[in-house]
Amino acid sequence: MPHASDAARRRALADFVRTRREKLDPAAHGFTDLRRRRTPGLRREEMAQVAGLSATWYSWIEQAREMALSASAVSRLAQALGLSPAERAYLFDLAGREDPHPPAPDAFPPHGALARLVAGMTEPAYVLDGTWTAQVWNAAAADLFRGWLDGAAERNLLRFLFLDPAAVALIPDHAERTRRVLAEFRADTSRHLAEPALAGLVAGLMADSPLFARLWHAQGVLGREGGLRTFCASDGAIRSFEQVTLAALPGGRTKLVMLAPAVADGGLEPVAAPFFGPSESA
Repeated sequence: MPHASDAARRRALADFVRTRREKLDPAAHGFTDLRRRRTPGLRREEMAQVAGLSATWYSWIEQAREMALSASAVSRLAQALGLSPAERAYLFDLAGREDPHPPAPDAFPPHGALARLVAGMTEPAYVLDGTWTAQVWNAAAADLFRGWLDGAAERNLLRFLFLDPAAVALIPDHAERTRRVLAEFRADTSRHLAEPALAGLVAGLMADSPLFARLWHAQGVLGREGGLRTFCASDGAIRSFEQVTLAALPGGRTKLVMLAPAVADGGLEPVAAPFFGPSESA
């Protein structure tokens, strides 16, 4: 017996497709017989024709009947409905299919309000795009992330962690952190790994970093939950932060990452300790 949530998803899909169909202009799609139309937009059979679907199958979609739509059929439907990138992603989610032609990663306006907000923060903060490449960061982040955000080096977080020796010196628990970050990256980008930018990034790291290749084949998956992060500061002390990651744009893939100084149990001062060298695991 179908699960109740499946029925709710099919009903949501039916309602969404119907409302978008009713917003379409028949004349713009070559239908000039506008007499005796009882509802706005295209008729169901007209919508099916535009989308390259059978009238029966299209009717079943709007009737929320149990059926299996291919990814290519959902793609044709999205194109026929003239959906925005966010609407297209929503349609594929409701249909339970992976988009074979996903929109490009959201672009980040380097001089927008978010950039001004980051620049005004006193604690380390930076913005990652859909490939986990830093697009903007503040002075505190540049001071903390030596070798990544303080010069003209590689701005991609994965390439920095796996290919730059500065990352090992910066992060005391480098081995564990790289494992966790890569598992978070997989979870975050799993629906978009066919995109040329992401596919090229993964292929390049597979070729250049044996550690990346080993961890990637391990199939680790974790949510980006934040938590305690430690770094070796330029003065040799260990600085500890609580990391918070926020999605900067609804439906987008840009992320705002902020680091708040950690406090000792029951205290108000940031946690700091002398640094005597990289951990054995790193």
